[in-house]
Amino acid sequence: FPFRLFPLREHGMNWRAKPLTCQEIQAFKRSKEVMQRFTRAYQLMLRFYGIHLINEKTGELKRAENWAERFQNLNRFSHNNLRITRILKCLGEMGYEHYQVHLVKFFLTETLVKETLPNVKRSALDYFLFTIRSKEKRRELVHYAWQHFKPRGSFVWGPHDKLLRYR
Repeated sequence: FPFRLFPLREHGMNWRAKPLTCQEIQAFKRSKEVMQRFTRAYQLMLRFYGIHLINEKTGELKRAENWAERFQNLNRFSHNNLRITRILKCLGEMGYEHYQVHLVKFFLTETLVKETLPNVKRSALDYFLFTIRSKEKRRELVHYAWQHFKPRGSFVWGPHDKLLRYR
């Protein structure tokens, strides 16, 4: 059902998911009711993954009370990574780029810093990171990932010479 809650302009893994048009996206964005439903759907999926949206305005996140149990599910079932990628792409389409940044940073922190989601690490680096629309924010997140990746010499998601000079 995530393809219904988080539609995209591209074909996803589900053949039943009809791609959105630019006109449909603009119509969604103009509807306060649709955008409120979208935010509720996002919060629903976050709760399923053991994440809590602290601030609707900024997109700030934290672990939910049930995080340990839900993270076990994330580590065990890799299909969730496809769903998270879809959610991230849809956040960008719907104008919630700030939500994207917080969600990707949350997963980078949990995978690289706290090491609670080892089976999500590759998806966070290979896919989640590159859903970020803002080049500046994406660079910040790549640098953040590089700072926390072990061993640093094996980091392949950005040129080391540029990462060393970043900021």
